[in-house]
Amino acid sequence: MIPENEPSFRESVDIMFNRAVALMDLPPGLEEKIRVCNATYTVRFGVRLRGKIQTFTGYRSVHSEHMEPVKGGIRYATGVNQDEVEALAALMTYKCALVEAPFGGSKGGLCIDPREYDEHELEQITRRFAYELIKRDMINPAQNVPAPDMGTGEREMAWIADQYKRMNTTDINGVACVTGKPTNGGGIQGRTEATGRGVQYALHAFFRDAEGMKKAGLEGTLDGKRVVVQGLGNVGYHAAKFLSEEDGCVVTAIIERDGALHNEDGLDVEAVHQWITKHGTIKGFPDAQMQEEGAKLLEADCDILIPAALEGVINLGNADRVKAPLIIEAANGPVTAGADEILCRKGKVMIPDMYANAGGVTVSYFEWVKNLSHIRFGRMQRRQEEMRHQLVVDELERLSADSGIGWQLSPNFKEKYLRGAGELELVRSGLDDTMQTAYQSMAHVWHNREDVNDLRTAAYLVSIEKVAASYRAKGL
Repeated sequence: MIPENEPSFRESVDIMFNRAVALMDLPPGLEEKIRVCNATYTVRFGVRLRGKIQTFTGYRSVHSEHMEPVKGGIRYATGVNQDEVEALAALMTYKCALVEAPFGGSKGGLCIDPREYDEHELEQITRRFAYELIKRDMINPAQNVPAPDMGTGEREMAWIADQYKRMNTTDINGVACVTGKPTNGGGIQGRTEATGRGVQYALHAFFRDAEGMKKAGLEGTLDGKRVVVQGLGNVGYHAAKFLSEEDGCVVTAIIERDGALHNEDGLDVEAVHQWITKHGTIKGFPDAQMQEEGAKLLEADCDILIPAALEGVINLGNADRVKAPLIIEAANGPVTAGADEILCRKGKVMIPDMYANAGGVTVSYFEWVKNLSHIRFGRMQRRQEEMRHQLVVDELERLSADSGIGWQLSPNFKEKYLRGAGELELVRSGLDDTMQTAYQSMAHVWHNREDVNDLRTAAYLVSIEKVAASYRAKGL
């Protein structure tokens, strides 16, 4: 539970914003223009289900239109409210600016527990929600482009895209009205894993930063680092899977809503994920200790803590007991403003949410560009790239034969070198470059300004300055 004296999620975002702008020289009017939410639409609509009409409440908030279209996910959860949606929309503005995705910030939500409805009912609800937003231009490839968030996924985005096309039959770019679609419905390879993959790339960038590593009291590589993951949804699952399988991290604990699993020798992330998919709970999973009070493991001794579920899980009530030297915010707002101050005083390093989970919007940007260009990445250049590589290999082999040296290329070299990059490889490359570049811009501020002591403030400074520059270019 979040303590009563804790600021709300929206208040936390405002506190962190104010902390950053206090270090900037912005005109008061421009500062206020960037801070406030431009508009929030509340829609209430009825759907006939199970023989009666049920009324649902949904929101779509636009924080900043310094760039258009605006971008942000739609979440389905019972706790959705206007304050939360507006806070998330503000974070999207700063997130897009930080990673140089050319969007303003937006967010949407529907007050619903999707587990209470079957697929057909969810489709009816989603299509009606989409209809209400589309007719107000709150979903449009040139104005407002949603994506999946908590409680939604490819399926819901495909329904929304189809609803848009039914209502806008002559819009040739209609499929670009949402991102996060299935690949056979206009999506892009690598989008489902994107946010989790971005968390992995963010850690790669941090572990290349010798000064940052020193501040966290860490050394070496990711190999062998003990990781605790809170939330094994889409983001937490992919982040934990990639870190354990590709980087050699040891996932010692996985925290879920019904408890936590703990094993100091390491958990098999894929096996846990399959168990949850099959049983709907972590209870009964073999090869691990079950902890009923899962949140206690946020305080476990580990190297890296990855909160990847809800906001406010690290708060005034438990921040002082968090032991992890490095916290990477895979979820939005998992550390409250009050907890942030405590952790900074204790010397903990936090990789902030607006950077750490930006993989989703980055690959959404790639999908949007793909939809507008009407061609998949790699289609024009892949075979030409392979032919040029073949020329190099042929020439090397000819030189070897003519000189009589008789050396041979390493095993698998030809296969790897000759294979041109397809869509998935290009998406991962673009995401890695984005995460590296964004980290460097934050780290430069963090390491070179005496009045900046943490990455979060550095991230806000970088992003707010970019938003301010956009408004100045518009003549504001």
